[in-house]
Order: sequence, then C-alpha cells, then structure tokens
Amino acid sequence: MIYVIATIELEPGSREQFLAAFHALVPLVHAEQGCLEYGPAIDVATGLGPQLPLRSNVVTVMEKWESIEALKTHLIAPHMDEYRTKVSDIVLGMQLQVVEPA
Repeated sequence: MIYVIATIELEPGSREQFLAAFHALVPLVHAEQGCLEYGPAIDVATGLGPQLPLRSNVVTVMEKWESIEALKTHLIAPHMDEYRTKVSDIVLGMQLQVVEPA
C-alpha cells in the first residue's frame, strides 16, 4: 500500500472552479482498480500551533493505492487526461509525494 499527497497550486480565485472539476473526477478514480482512497482537501484554520499559513490557492489531494503499479495506471487513465485538460489554465504547479507505511 502507498499514500500519495499531491499539492496543487492554483491561480488566485480559481479554487472553486478547480474543485468542481475535481469532484466530477472523483467517482471515476474511485472505480479504478487499486484505488483505496482519493479526495481533495483544503487548509483549515485550527488555532493549533505551529501551523503553516493558510493557502487559499492550494488544494491537497489525499490518495491511498494498493500499489505503485495501480498509481501508474491511474496516472495514464483517459479520464485523467481529460481532467488535466479542463484545469490546465488554472493550475500553476503540482508537487507529488509518495510514501509507504513504515
């Protein structure tokens, strides 16, 4: 099993547009073989410290996959290409972190 944390930086003011496109994608990803969890998250103020500053132009995608092979298959799925095209004008960049339980 692996965990994926994808941090997606967006054009200012475009988070709701991005989330609409992303939420349409989620059921297709959940149907993929090997997908255990897949969903977007946004920063939330907690009053706990130390906490990084809130980022209104960032969406963090939390994923859990059965294997790296399942993740690789996901990344080349046709619906992922369609999603990338839909959001290409508002995504400034992405960082991907893949970890496994220790």
